[in-house]
Amino acid sequence: MTLIGESVFARCLSSLKDERVRASATLPGPAPQAIGAAQKKEFIENVRGALYWSKIISYAQGYMLLRAAAKERGWKLNLGEIALMWSGGCIIRSVFFGDIKKAFDKNPETDNLLIDDFFANAIKKYQAGWRQALIHAVAMGIPTPAFSTALAFYDGYRSRQSPANPIQAQRDFFGAHTYERIDKPRGNFFHTNWTGHGGTTASSSYNV
Repeated sequence: MTLIGESVFARCLSSLKDERVRASATLPGPAPQAIGAAQKKEFIENVRGALYWSKIISYAQGYMLLRAAAKERGWKLNLGEIALMWSGGCIIRSVFFGDIKKAFDKNPETDNLLIDDFFANAIKKYQAGWRQALIHAVAMGIPTPAFSTALAFYDGYRSRQSPANPIQAQRDFFGAHTYERIDKPRGNFFHTNWTGHGGTTASSSYNV
């Protein structure tokens, strides 16, 4: 649950007030950049979209956690009804809980809320602004750990092939743990003598 975890980490970093005050006098960052009046409205809308979609990612991850817990513990959860229960005054209530219920009513076995038409179409509307808000934050040196983690999860979840693939090659390099190749069927493992000084004996398979 990357976004939920990052929210906790951000609070931990925020609590280091005295250290951050001292660090601010030493560690450099980018010069402040003013936003012109003509761009202000667009900038605010981009930040609003980033918040909107980060919230959706948070709920999507929460439902992933509920589904995993239900599978492990044998629970029979009505995920749509849970959304309505939360909308009745819970601290995490949100106006789109009704859309969450509709998504699970249409397909109770959906892999992820992000696949539902309502949320998939919404991302098409807000995605560019979401990215622009983070680009501005990075350029201005403003930490946005939750926004950034939400987008990283989205990009990771939508990617057919993950950039984490090279981890297998790295493990094979330093530990001969073997790797799979994207041009071969899953389950076929390979070992390479990367430096020319190693051996041809593999250690063990690394299953991801």
